Amino acid sequence: QVQLLESGGGLGQAGGSLSLSCTASGLTFRDYAGGWFRQAPGKELEFLGRISWIASSTYYRDSVKCRFTLSRDNAKNTVYLQMHSLKPGDTAVYYCAAARSSSALASQSPDYWGRGTQVTVSS
Repeated sequence: QVQLLESGGGLGQAGGSLSLSCTASGLTFRDYAGGWFRQAPGKELEFLGRISWIASSTYYRDSVKCRFTLSRDNAKNTVYLQMHSLKPGDTAVYYCAAARSSSALASQSPDYWGRGTQVTVSS
């Protein structure tokens, strides 16, 4: 059974940093592109970015570019999202996802989803 488990969420302060981890079990993460999404209350699911399976390529949506950084450690079957210069507008449930193709992440149709972790940013 494949599971993606996010961790590292919680309460952050505006201007501060938080780091999220997504560890996979039941699959070999290096065979998949990893992506992160978020959903704020009352808003649609938002694709934040993705990292290719060998970490040679990353993509970020404009609103988080230069503030968020994706990385991965395939030996640990883990993808990371480092968030800096946090804003109250970053408050959301954050989901990681895995997909065989990067395009599947962009179209919000990954092969696997995590359950999500809450991030709350106070002003």
